[in-house]
Amino acid sequence: MATAPKSEVLHIAELVAYQDGSVVSRQITKADSGNVTLFAFDKDRGLSEHTVPFDALVHVLDSDAEIRISGKVFTLKTGHAIIMPADEPHALKAITRSRCC
Repeated sequence: MATAPKSEVLHIAELVAYQDGSVVSRQITKADSGNVTLFAFDKDRGLSEHTVPFDALVHVLDSDAEIRISGKVFTLKTGHAIIMPADEPHALKAITRSRCC
């Protein structure tokens, strides 16, 4: 899948659509120094617990999401963001249909 166009104003939330019962992802940009991926989560869907060797930022674009980092739960609402530290287990679950990047 192609990344988003460069040097254009983007309405990020419109770059990925919800699908019933699914998690949809779209890579916005990719570089050796890191990637930006947009997700659309149907209610109660998410990403299972995992670790990555770098810090990861989650920014909730709409609705509510639950982020778990090393067992601690954070509830994020539209406009909230959190940095998940490298090498710490983390997971995400959509409380309602949610889009995040």
